[in-house]
Amino acid sequence: MSLFFAAGSPTTEMSPTEVRSNLFQALDKLGQRNKVVAVPPDFTRMHSQSGVLTELVWQYYGDKLVDILPALGTHKPMTDQEIATMYGATPRTLFRNHDWRKDVVTLGEVPGEFMYEVSEGKLDYTWPAQVNKLLRDGGHDLILSIGQVVPHEVVGMANYNKNIFIGTGGAIGIHRSHFLGAVYGMERMMGRADTPVRRVLNYASEHFAGGMPIVYVQTVVGKNVDGKLVIRGLYIGDDSECFELAADLSLKVNFKMMDREIKKAVVFLDPLEFKSTWLGNKSIYRTRMALADHAELIVLAPGVHEFGEDSTIDALIRKYGYCGTPRTLEAAKEDPQLAGNLSAAAHLIHGSSEGRFTIRYCPGHLTREEIEGVHFEYGDLTEMTSKYNPATLADGWNTVDGEEIFYISNPGLGLWAYQGRFQS
Repeated sequence: MSLFFAAGSPTTEMSPTEVRSNLFQALDKLGQRNKVVAVPPDFTRMHSQSGVLTELVWQYYGDKLVDILPALGTHKPMTDQEIATMYGATPRTLFRNHDWRKDVVTLGEVPGEFMYEVSEGKLDYTWPAQVNKLLRDGGHDLILSIGQVVPHEVVGMANYNKNIFIGTGGAIGIHRSHFLGAVYGMERMMGRADTPVRRVLNYASEHFAGGMPIVYVQTVVGKNVDGKLVIRGLYIGDDSECFELAADLSLKVNFKMMDREIKKAVVFLDPLEFKSTWLGNKSIYRTRMALADHAELIVLAPGVHEFGEDSTIDALIRKYGYCGTPRTLEAAKEDPQLAGNLSAAAHLIHGSSEGRFTIRYCPGHLTREEIEGVHFEYGDLTEMTSKYNPATLADGWNTVDGEEIFYISNPGLGLWAYQGRFQS
């Protein structure tokens, strides 16, 4: 078990030259490799800087890099335009598509007793450790898992073995891990490296993936004083140490602890990145611990045109809407289709304010009826963008027409919490 590179701080800004040098230094330590697969995130993690790192991996290994498998999870396959935008000159021919319903193999099962223990008695199902068959059967002598560590609603802190077991995982594993996170409680997990979902993933790593030559390349990304995204930390290793170091730094960089609650928040969803509420609800997840009771969350969502990225899940979201935990759990017991798509049930729980604050969605491509049909309030995008203009608002507190609002230009980059609501 080794750490091949580790550097970072809340003020670090790694230049492109330094990123290249640091990565190559770590890859040198791995010795000769002849058949490499890279597993970076997809376009929904465009800001992770993983595209740049993947292109550098291709420059380093050349024709020894034979496959690139974006960790799609349940997301839609990447378009040629998205691949070119994110991964630069990396050859399009290297990219493989992950089909979460068809392309998976099961390495082993986490026992129900372990699930019962970590879920505090709420669940007792087994959890299949599933990965894309290419990772098990492709004959690679190096699997490079690349991604950003940042607070996350399902697992506490994103990345590390989540990139493998969820990003290239299958339907049952994805559904059951999401549901575990939802029933345990999102607000108990976000911003924490040690959570029930992470313990399940770690069990799978230790018991079933020991023979897989996985090395993790973890970034921590934040905005500098000029509002530009920079790499604050880079950690490369083959076990949990690189993740834990990155998680510690991410808490300092990406976790905004606030001394007062927000009464009105405005969140902008970049249309290139957020096309569904499945992704766009990061606006809710990442702000909910900072919002006061009876607060209003306004979501400017010019690119949003659907609820789920998967047609089955989209239909379930439209059927039940974001109706709160008790009703969702009831529905999961009553409806076999929802019970068979537990990540949808988890998403419905995550996206509900539980009646505590108002969520006003302003979509570019959904109607008032569709938005209100899933229990959100509707806002007219043109009208709201005119009042709360992303081009003129600064991240943080702003005054608009005499009213104080809190503006967030990209909810995927952090987690905001009122210190009185967050107990360590």
